Amino acid sequence: MNISIKNASVTLSGTTILEYVNFDIKDHDHIAIVGRNGAGKTTLLKAIIDNEMFDEGIGEEKFQITKLGKYNVGYLRQIEFENENTTLLDEVRKSFKDLITIEEKINDYVANIKENSSEKYIAEYTELQERFKLLGGYSYKKEYEVMLNKFGFTEEDKAKPISEFSGGQRTKIAFIKLLLSKPDLLILDEPTNHLDIETIEWLEGYLKKYKGAIIIVSHDRMFIDNIANIIYDIEYGRTTRYVGNYEYYEREKQLNYEKMLYDYEFQQKEIKRLRGIYERFRFKPSKASLAMSRLHQIEKMDIIEKPNKIDMRVFKTNLSEIEPSVKKVLIAEDLVIGYDTPLATINLEIMRGKKIGVIGKNGIGKSTLLKTLNGLIQPLSGNVSYGLKVNPGYFDQSLAMIDSHKTVLEEFRSHLPKLTEQEARSALGSFLFKGEDVFKTINVLSGGEKVRLQLCEILYNKPNFLILDEPTNHMDIVGKEHLENILSEYEGTIIFVSHDRYFVKKIANELLVFDDDGVNYYPYGYEEYMNKTSNEEKKELEEEKKKEIKKEVKKVNTYDARKTLNKIENEIIKLETKIKEYNSELFKSDVYNDFNKSASINSKIEELNKELIIKNEEWEKLIEELT
Repeated sequence: MNISIKNASVTLSGTTILEYVNFDIKDHDHIAIVGRNGAGKTTLLKAIIDNEMFDEGIGEEKFQITKLGKYNVGYLRQIEFENENTTLLDEVRKSFKDLITIEEKINDYVANIKENSSEKYIAEYTELQERFKLLGGYSYKKEYEVMLNKFGFTEEDKAKPISEFSGGQRTKIAFIKLLLSKPDLLILDEPTNHLDIETIEWLEGYLKKYKGAIIIVSHDRMFIDNIANIIYDIEYGRTTRYVGNYEYYEREKQLNYEKMLYDYEFQQKEIKRLRGIYERFRFKPSKASLAMSRLHQIEKMDIIEKPNKIDMRVFKTNLSEIEPSVKKVLIAEDLVIGYDTPLATINLEIMRGKKIGVIGKNGIGKSTLLKTLNGLIQPLSGNVSYGLKVNPGYFDQSLAMIDSHKTVLEEFRSHLPKLTEQEARSALGSFLFKGEDVFKTINVLSGGEKVRLQLCEILYNKPNFLILDEPTNHMDIVGKEHLENILSEYEGTIIFVSHDRYFVKKIANELLVFDDDGVNYYPYGYEEYMNKTSNEEKKELEEEKKKEIKKEVKKVNTYDARKTLNKIENEIIKLETKIKEYNSELFKSDVYNDFNKSASINSKIEELNKELIIKNEEWEKLIEELT
């Protein structure tokens, strides 16, 4: 596969979104598209799928799209469910319809082998088995079982019809189907949204090993860094290609800008110098030729355009003058959270200045905890109490996404009615709602704009205790980095839920971890937590190995063990050969037509298989001893 797009543009509803696109995709490329919210990332994905959206760009080279080789494209939004009454398991198994068809044919061949044992029949059967094996027939069930588990589906869910699942769950089902279909070109738009850290890490590992080409749009820096080997940056309607991961791209982009700016400024100084010589000597007959030569030098130059500044526009807020609370900001005693049934029991003291990251699987109670701490949900039992002078500010990811026909200005003033219009517009302006932007209705805002609006409402009151539920969802990377800087310098107290590992790593100095065993508190940050967790896992594995070694006190003589191993391997080969010979006997007409003969051979095969199992176990045990 080789796709090349040269000097393309995309215009939607009379507005040019992308004016100069150069984009190449080859086999095994893992590409990430990055850029500010509204830069045109999703538009570019759609145009890569539907090339009719492309038109001629503003570059000098010829506009063309070249495609070499056969390939199929997989894109999440293309997947729909044909029948809402299909069960989850049957829907997922549709991704393997070719394999399942072969499997059914193999079963038919086995069922009818007594009636037809010709060489041609057996050859067809053997060919089917080989094809089944080659296509991954012996592992496909495990593959979809692992995915269903990783995306949070239970055994009971498998029998449910698609119609009974929520919108978020249906998206996950579609995502699973897309991954299982293994297209040559896999296109993913914000794949980590609404996934917990454990699932993100699993998906990361899966995509790292993906054999086809991948294009992802994501604001998850760690995810991009671990998967992508090519970055396309969209800025000011143009694409720029960087070969490397996200960390490399970030560094190179800044260096490129500095170099272009240096080259531009150097050339401008040179032009100014040459013009100065020309103006000084052009009216002197003895120097006229010198003056003209300097003018010709300017005319021969390839004029360098002044590079656009890297788009680093961010919202502004001043949290340096917050009123401090008492030392103990919040106490939760035997706090049981949940709706109808308990989700978790928590005992927690939050001290002033602490920044606590709440992490864990989806649906296990993290957001419910924050709602309970904020008084939106009553605890099932236990108590929550705030210290004196605590002024909380609560960010709710679901409230941020609510649609409304109110304007930005009306929505903001409904939360802060004492502000004059000018004061409100000034506050909104600092969060990038400038000029006519304040008259946009909420329902036309992007996800990132809605997040900015809610942050503006919350931070205006200068809270000294922030309760944040997924504040970086829908934020672009520059916005995330800016919020990280604000919260890192913030002198108040924070408790927050996030699945963005980079964000958690940067902000949290303590962790509250929800898992299947309950809720555990760790008095350190994410990096130390990950190091200790991986070390604990290693220790557990080492302990298990030690236990196995203690069971086998007898020392292994390497020479004798290898000698024995070779002997067992030869015996295994002989047994397998004998079983194969007996299986061939079963296909002979004088055998399968004689019940006594076929029963006798089957009995011998059964005995040989039992012996083979024992030999294989002995072989595995010796291999473990020798490695």
